[in-house]
Amino acid sequence: MAKQTQITHQLPVPSGVTVTLGENGHSIKASGKAGKVERIVKIDNVKAKMAGSNIEISGNLREANTLRAHFANVLDGVQNGYKRKLKIVYAHFPFSLEVKGKDIVIKNFLGEKQPRHADLIGQTKLEIKGADIMVNGVDVEEVGQTIANIRQATRIRDRDSRVFQDGVYPVEL
Repeated sequence: MAKQTQITHQLPVPSGVTVTLGENGHSIKASGKAGKVERIVKIDNVKAKMAGSNIEISGNLREANTLRAHFANVLDGVQNGYKRKLKIVYAHFPFSLEVKGKDIVIKNFLGEKQPRHADLIGQTKLEIKGADIMVNGVDVEEVGQTIANIRQATRIRDRDSRVFQDGVYPVEL
């Protein structure tokens, strides 16, 4: 069996961000100018604790890097937020998106009479201006899942993908 490499990371907490770690350091609650995020990451063989104005993460190399990446995404999200730009593209039938509460309604996609639906996840906000869509939020996973839901809802089946390239595509990530 291969020897596990141990590592310790120091993740600095930005000024203006409040952080609370759970008992074993597997959960984090953070709040900042962009909003609040709570994340639970269950990873064995890793410990996280507050050390002054830093989060100290120690454990096996792979697991410690994973926990550090999750915590860094939370800290970046509550400080700056996440913005992604999408574009509506069509060649055959013009279609539109509309937000109704937590439901995204896609009308006239490929000329279909029945609208398609996608879910708006968590605190994510959607701004639609013509053919441009802005997806904003403080949690990178919620923003990414909302984009994936829109892409899945506009997926074309039973047609040649070289001809029918209508859909919603990411422009800036």
